[in-house]
Amino acid sequence: MAERVSIEFTVEPFTDGAPGVHVTTTIAAIEALGVSVDVGPFGSSLIVHQSQVPEVLSVLSSTAYANGATHITIDTAKRD
Repeated sequence: MAERVSIEFTVEPFTDGAPGVHVTTTIAAIEALGVSVDVGPFGSSLIVHQSQVPEVLSVLSSTAYANGATHITIDTAKRD
């Protein structure tokens, strides 16, 4: 059974090359949990132990919406 989970997410509204506060504060809040976030051109990703998934998703969604997000797309997958 895999113990790591990859999480990919996009926080909208999306502006190419100019992430808003709804994006930057969300990434900072996740990184404050000790998790490294890989920021890509159209979304961000991270890999965590499966026990961290609930906390990361909670922080991600609550921080994004509190800072003006209108939509969040999240994709998760178990990793080997």
